[in-house]
Amino acid sequence: MGNTPTSESDLRGQLVRFGKWLSRLGYMPGTAGNLSARLEDGRLLVTPTGMSKFLLKPSDMVIVDLQGKLLVGTRKVTSEVGMHLAIYEMRHDISAVIHSHPPIATGFACAGKALDEVLCQEGVMTLGAVPLAKYATTGTGEVAASLGPFIRGHEAILMANHGVVTYGTDLLEAFLRMETVEHLAHIELVAHQLGSPRPLSVNQIEQVRMAKARYLQNTSLPATLNLNPTL
Repeated sequence: MGNTPTSESDLRGQLVRFGKWLSRLGYMPGTAGNLSARLEDGRLLVTPTGMSKFLLKPSDMVIVDLQGKLLVGTRKVTSEVGMHLAIYEMRHDISAVIHSHPPIATGFACAGKALDEVLCQEGVMTLGAVPLAKYATTGTGEVAASLGPFIRGHEAILMANHGVVTYGTDLLEAFLRMETVEHLAHIELVAHQLGSPRPLSVNQIEQVRMAKARYLQNTSLPATLNLNPTL
């Protein structure tokens, strides 16, 4: 995914589209959640505070510098911009960040449980273990500090009593990772409700990792994906 430079106009449209998808999935109820993308000049394009992601327009987006200062836009910057800044600062390979509240994964975060039980092959093939960052008050510097230990080694993090943050080389990758976190959380919840979860063995995990390496060598996503489905 995404090494081709994307214009500011295109990114504004993508933030609108992915915001709508996340809203429809129930991951961003009310005005919850936020999305951002890195512009070519290093500044960040971010969804504003206090708005439904289903109702956003391209002109609603704001541009901030790497200290979170508003540079362009008529709306206010989200108070949660700090978590985005921390990820961009520590991961120069990352160009998009999504924070949302998928209900099952957020339930795990509120129960103090990481998604680190390897129950299905897909978990190994996609995200691996999803850690749990300690509790931090939203809109404060505590959030970035709580995420810090996990940012470099993971692409998705549960936030205790709060939600989930995912990131990627572009907004599509960050979105797919958010979907996958919720999917894996659902599987783990159902397995425990049935009362007989059977984690993969160390040997089975290693076999799947080898299969993943072969898959990555031989396949890739199409260079052009339809980001304009009927909404």
